[in-house]
Amino acid sequence: MIMRSYRFPGRYGPEWGSGGIFGLKYHNGTLYFTLAFEAEAHFVRDGREKVYDFTLLGDAPTSGGDTYNAVETVDEFIYFGGWVHAPAVYREDRRILFHNKYSHVHVYDTENDSIRLLWKDSIHHETDWAGEVSDIIYDPANDRLLIAREDGHTNLGVYAVDRRTGKAEALIHEPSLKGTIVHDTAFFGIGSNFTEGLREIRALDLIGGKWEAFRPGESVDGRPYIRPEYGPLASAYNRAFAFVRGGIIAGNPFMGEDFRFFRLFEFYTFYAPFRVNAINVGGGILTAYNAHHDAAYRRDSPDAGIEWTSTNTITGPSVLIYVAPPMVKIVGAFGARVTSIEKMDGKLLVATNTTPNTGATEATPFDTGGRDVVVLDEKVVQEKPPAVSFSLPLALPSMVKNLGAGTFGGIPLDGYREPRMVLYLSGDNRLTVHEYDLALPAGDAVSETFDVRAGKNVLDLSSFSGIVSFELEKPDMKGKIRIELV
Repeated sequence: MIMRSYRFPGRYGPEWGSGGIFGLKYHNGTLYFTLAFEAEAHFVRDGREKVYDFTLLGDAPTSGGDTYNAVETVDEFIYFGGWVHAPAVYREDRRILFHNKYSHVHVYDTENDSIRLLWKDSIHHETDWAGEVSDIIYDPANDRLLIAREDGHTNLGVYAVDRRTGKAEALIHEPSLKGTIVHDTAFFGIGSNFTEGLREIRALDLIGGKWEAFRPGESVDGRPYIRPEYGPLASAYNRAFAFVRGGIIAGNPFMGEDFRFFRLFEFYTFYAPFRVNAINVGGGILTAYNAHHDAAYRRDSPDAGIEWTSTNTITGPSVLIYVAPPMVKIVGAFGARVTSIEKMDGKLLVATNTTPNTGATEATPFDTGGRDVVVLDEKVVQEKPPAVSFSLPLALPSMVKNLGAGTFGGIPLDGYREPRMVLYLSGDNRLTVHEYDLALPAGDAVSETFDVRAGKNVLDLSSFSGIVSFELEKPDMKGKIRIELV
């Protein structure tokens, strides 16, 4: 099964750009994943493969599938969710109609190789849709599924679904993309990923049923942060970790530790841990920060929240990171994006894609990406990190100085012997380096300032450790920097 070549070129699947391989889950001898935008759920076992086309929702041809890794396992069952057009209707003006778009949860029985539609929802509108299922979490206290729904126009929030009858009940109506369970509490992110990002974290007491709300706290490097669009939430060390654009928000107020922001890979682009999952490996957390997951294809794209420059400026490779506080370690470098990660028989399965999602007026009748599964040995988390470089036009952090932001970087140095930063500046300036780590409870950064001159400057980073972020005293709209990790 591991040695089988999973490579998928673009095929029929009307939607916005490219989907990918999502929901990788190895359970009870079965490997499951969904291929989007072809709307194919794959189940591989004992050398055999079963493919389901989601026609329990409606007629073929179907498209879509899952683009957030909505999957959970309970006993012998694999619960998989997302959204599907059934049937898909594509117009020649590069638009797809949404009358037949359904949000869904299916269940696959690994013991008898059967699939059942558990729950579905649709508003049958031409351009709008009911909130997609972006996460499924099993609530062991109440033997139910908690589903998160943020991407959509209505029916958003966190819902409880009876895993036998499929009956759904809305618990909160604020948009929520992802969640995780810590101790006896389920934490869910609240916000909009195409406007403000993570606004707050809601916590549900699984025993008593009470909700509480918490705001993300200050940055460890002492500097402001903006638009923390978020991807997966994960649990370890009795804390919740929210992986966001520009950093990680970690903590647990129920054990007396406020949520704090640790700046990580902040380039003021859409480089983010978006449309990827996080898994536990060796007691830590493995996830990815993606270079190109969502983007405007045309410069004049009218889609709200998707801006051409920030989504198409590629500052570095997508990186696979291993979080074992106080350490954050890069363990893999990949192309445009990583879509799903799973652990299986001592191996790590990493699904990748060459192409992002695009905007509402940029649909095609086929998936535009090249998608495959890379197999890594699990010991990669213990080995020397790969060589990685990042290149950033300084105009990007300079343009947000009027918002009180502008601190960039958050580069993890663990495992690198000769890291360095090369600055190409249009004028003399002063550079502050903030040095910190992901210690829990969070501490504060130590900062050091250097005079830098117009032209080329080389800063040896080997004297720093942990994570480093950077700040220029004056804007530089023509300069650029390059960070080299070797």
